[in-house]
Amino acid sequence: MSTHAKRERLLLADLLEAQGPDAPTLCEGWNTRDLAAHVVVRERRADAAGGMLIKQLAARLERVQAEFAAKPYEELIQLIRTGPPRFSPFSLKQIDEASNAVEFYVHTEDVRRAQPDWTPRELDPVFSDALWSRLEKMARLMGRKAPVGMVLRRPDGQTAVAHRGTPVVTVTGEPSELLMFAHGRQDAANVELDGDKDAIARLHEAKQLGI
Repeated sequence: MSTHAKRERLLLADLLEAQGPDAPTLCEGWNTRDLAAHVVVRERRADAAGGMLIKQLAARLERVQAEFAAKPYEELIQLIRTGPPRFSPFSLKQIDEASNAVEFYVHTEDVRRAQPDWTPRELDPVFSDALWSRLEKMARLMGRKAPVGMVLRRPDGQTAVAHRGTPVVTVTGEPSELLMFAHGRQDAANVELDGDKDAIARLHEAKQLGI
């Protein structure tokens, strides 16, 4: 049975393949080759991937990621399609779904939305609810560096507090768009911001938003 994570994985691989290795992405300083290398290292090199969170391992991560980026692009795409090796925690269906449905959705949009002719993608309600469920659980972590109070709100009124503080900015949009915003892709997210004008500007321009 296919999962959201598996579907997004294949979409990402297809998109990376179609765009080629030198296309832009929303990830600052990264082209599609760099993004593909990041995805592969995250799943296959736990010894280096810790550098995403632990400052002391950052240099190792950078070195290993550069090694993977130097591989043939087609090989990177195939490694993404194939998925993690059996010894990886990501090979377990529950961990894959919990960790990768959001990861692959955001990175797919990183590639899509960096293209000048991109159009909004319609998500099915089940996937949208799954993204909201993850967003609710991750909201505090994702908003911990917000410079002002931040509340995430679905069009139906459901809310998640991402950062306590004043003044408060309410970010309204579909779960997929709220995820893009909370992951630091403010310029590419289709959301509405309500609150103090200066607070909105600070939140929209925050460089440290996201995880």
